[in-house]
Amino acid sequence: MIGITMGDPAGVGPEIILKAVAAMSPLDRAQTRVFGNLATLQAVAGMIGSPLDPATDIAVTDLPVADGPLPMGRLDPRAGDAAFRFIEAAVRAAEAGEIGCIVTAPINKEALNAAGHHYDGHTGMLAALTGQKGAFMLLASERLKVIHTSTHVSLKDAIARTSPERIRDTVRAGHDHLRRIGYDRPRIAVSGLNPHCGENGLFGDEDDRLIVPGIEMARADGIDVTGPISADTLFHRAYNGAFDLVVANYHDQGHIPIKLVAFDTAVNVSIGLPIDRTSVDHGTAFDIAGRGIAKHDNMLEAIAYARRLAAGRT
Repeated sequence: MIGITMGDPAGVGPEIILKAVAAMSPLDRAQTRVFGNLATLQAVAGMIGSPLDPATDIAVTDLPVADGPLPMGRLDPRAGDAAFRFIEAAVRAAEAGEIGCIVTAPINKEALNAAGHHYDGHTGMLAALTGQKGAFMLLASERLKVIHTSTHVSLKDAIARTSPERIRDTVRAGHDHLRRIGYDRPRIAVSGLNPHCGENGLFGDEDDRLIVPGIEMARADGIDVTGPISADTLFHRAYNGAFDLVVANYHDQGHIPIKLVAFDTAVNVSIGLPIDRTSVDHGTAFDIAGRGIAKHDNMLEAIAYARRLAAGRT
């Protein structure tokens, strides 16, 4: 059973879920449960002309939305609170073994924090809900996969958080995940932090001082890892098959290349948690919410990846 959280009820989450579930086979639909608000799903189904009746055609864990259904496309703390509760319910179901993987529709971080849930996004929230110190974000597409040493922090903080241990742990997490999904000996490359990896200290010494020792520690574990390699060539090489996974040192270093080559198909995967979670790799798109034009391709990819993880777990 796959559990899909509805995300921000004022965003495109309800719409892309309805479209994705409608595209499923009867067997897959029977193995899918939505954690969200039934009244919102019904309202959006009417807006977009969905062939499904959420009350009878979809398994829904129905959770309340204060004063809902809420207006579409508007930032609202009530929506942020509801999004948190959808995720919390799915996490508890995953911990109880009722679902094999969580697929998350997009949330709005501003609405989430306005509701008093102070997280930087799904990954930090899921780590807190499962009692973990942290987790890793991996973006997966057919030809390029990227795992991040840091995500939703300032560039200054990302650099400050770089350490040999963090590099080693990120490499290990990526290696273990790729092994789980079928890579016998994953080929991993670590991106440089500074331009040209610091050019032997000309543009900074962080690559030599912090990244190289982390790579050496990962190699001591028997992992096939290379680097640091200058970011301006590494992603092109990985996309063309030289490496199975790239370790990026901060949010935009990893997100920009993968969104360039796989904007509609890349899947966000949380690594290092006691439960499995995949997600679409886009936001709430308030500007088009409820208009029936949101693409659900990314949701289909996230669901397919989730089923792959759930099958491996069982």
